[in-house]
Amino acid sequence: MAAEGGLGARAAMSPDIAVPGTIGLRHGTLNQIESLGQSISNIAPTLTPAINISVVAAMAGTGTWLAFLIATLGLMFVAGSIASLARRHPLSGSYFVYIGRTIGPVAGALGGWAMLDAYLLTAVAALISVTIFIDNTLSAFGLAAILPPRWVLLLVAGGLVWAAAYRDIRLSARLGLALEGASVVLIVVILGFVLVRHGGVIDPVQLDISNLSFGGVTQSLALAAFAFVGFESAATLAKETRDPQRLIPRAIFGSLGSVGLFLTVSCYCMVLGMNDDAAAIGASSSPLTDLTTRTGIGWTAGFVYLSATVSGFACALASVTAASRMLFSMARYKVMGRGMDAVHATHQTPHVAVGICCVIVLALCIATLPMSALDAYGTTATLATFGFLVVYLLIAISAPLDLRSVGRVRPIHIVVGAIGALLMAGVILGTLYPVPPWPYNVVPYVFAGYMLIGAAWFGSLAVRRPAVLRMIEHDLEA
Repeated sequence: MAAEGGLGARAAMSPDIAVPGTIGLRHGTLNQIESLGQSISNIAPTLTPAINISVVAAMAGTGTWLAFLIATLGLMFVAGSIASLARRHPLSGSYFVYIGRTIGPVAGALGGWAMLDAYLLTAVAALISVTIFIDNTLSAFGLAAILPPRWVLLLVAGGLVWAAAYRDIRLSARLGLALEGASVVLIVVILGFVLVRHGGVIDPVQLDISNLSFGGVTQSLALAAFAFVGFESAATLAKETRDPQRLIPRAIFGSLGSVGLFLTVSCYCMVLGMNDDAAAIGASSSPLTDLTTRTGIGWTAGFVYLSATVSGFACALASVTAASRMLFSMARYKVMGRGMDAVHATHQTPHVAVGICCVIVLALCIATLPMSALDAYGTTATLATFGFLVVYLLIAISAPLDLRSVGRVRPIHIVVGAIGALLMAGVILGTLYPVPPWPYNVVPYVFAGYMLIGAAWFGSLAVRRPAVLRMIEHDLEA
């Protein structure tokens, strides 16, 4: 009886401890490939040459490749901080817990709130991209006349995401990686054609750093960073991963490094293939179609956008998977409604949290219908990016503090955290000045309003139910 009481008490204190007779998440299921698949699917590298490059090139011009390179290097410092925390705290709450254990439970709750914005809005942007890619695919095959309304496509794609996320986590991880891998291979083949046609890889225009628009590159960094967000999402599946202290950091660094190289090279080759006409890429809703046409392989455009369609779906699925784990963990810490921490008896997935996330995503998708698809994509993607950037900033601060609490901090940890924090702060400031064009100029203030709502909620929770925050603080320090 004493042993049972001890276990029950610890389970009440820690939402990641399973009690006999209760149902928890499926522990130790994902291997290295599957955890890597979660991060790569969430990044969705195919989306950048298919659509993200347009919004970045519109600002950065021939410095587009440089924007992606800077974003890669900056996020590597953040990845170092995430890996440090993931090794010490392999929990499903990940960023909510990481921040709460070091800066405090209220900051942790706000970090979780920002991450929910990040993952849910990424899913919205990904589903919107699916409708754009389906349009491009049908147009390439001469079937544009049968294109269904956007709202129909959104509902069908959203329903498929729910069905996949509701079931076994291994299905989601494997499906996402397989779909994304096929898409990347096709784009690499097309870029190979571009280089052969050009007769080399040297482009004096793009490599002339003095002629690049550094103001444009700075403005575009938030959107360039969005191309990588999701590399950290493997950490949200820590409880469902085998040996998470080892596999999660590998997935984080592996996904960021490989995708960073792919995107930097891809964007360089695309601008090269367009004869350095970055403005044409920035004005296009189907840049790969334009590229294949100029390269003389226009017949491949339909297949490219078909692959981009499944990539967008994989990204939406990975985003909903990560968001549902965040919501699940926050509910178990009693920061959110308790009903959201239910686990399916058969699939061992947080099915209630999955359903809530899908409803929110679809509602937001429908709300964007008055906008053009490209504007809706760019706006929701930028709004999601702010959530990631705020959490990355807090994580860079948290990591050295966490190590200091156990007497293991070294100068290198402080340097990595400081550089990561400064770079993320710089990216955030770069989205405010120079002032970007409409509608991106209002996005930072929409996000600020969202965070104020979260602050008001958690502040009222501290007043109405102070025992909850005290319990969280005690739990996070245990």
